[in-house]
Amino acid sequence: MRMSVRSGGDAPERVELVRVPAEDRSVLRNLVGLYLYDLSEYTGPDVNEHGLYEYPRLDQYWLDESCHPLLIRVDGRIAGFVLVHQHDLLQERRHVVAEFFVMRKYRRRGVGTRAARLVFDAFPGPWEVSELPENEPAQAFWRRVIAALTDGAYTETVVDGRPVQYFDYPTKTKQTERPGP
Repeated sequence: MRMSVRSGGDAPERVELVRVPAEDRSVLRNLVGLYLYDLSEYTGPDVNEHGLYEYPRLDQYWLDESCHPLLIRVDGRIAGFVLVHQHDLLQERRHVVAEFFVMRKYRRRGVGTRAARLVFDAFPGPWEVSELPENEPAQAFWRRVIAALTDGAYTETVVDGRPVQYFDYPTKTKQTERPGP
């Protein structure tokens, strides 16, 4: 799977989502370490005895067909990743953004917003996005992105102490606006 979008204006670079093949899982594992380091500000995970952060469920993304490991690329360069699956908190078979990471170099350039749009375009239907309660920047990002993409047609609640946004994408309004084949 490869999806891309090029934006004009201040953000001329091409943003792509590329599925990570099993033979390249080490690339994703390395990026997950950077992501967990960033999250350590909020969650406080420790490194293992080898000095590495661990994400024990990562291999599941190549074993379960409802899981999708995706790299975010900007003009062909690795800029982050997205992990999507369908094991939502309320067990309603929604798509879930399990993890979303944009490297610091690419933040505040619209890369995250464009990557999020590509993810939702790739997997239309009901969605769940949650954030750590301490990660206020992530909460602000997702509320802004989801509100813009759904014209505010989403709900937010707290599940297990985490803010969670629920929405359908494309919304019924957006479905009628989308060009046909």
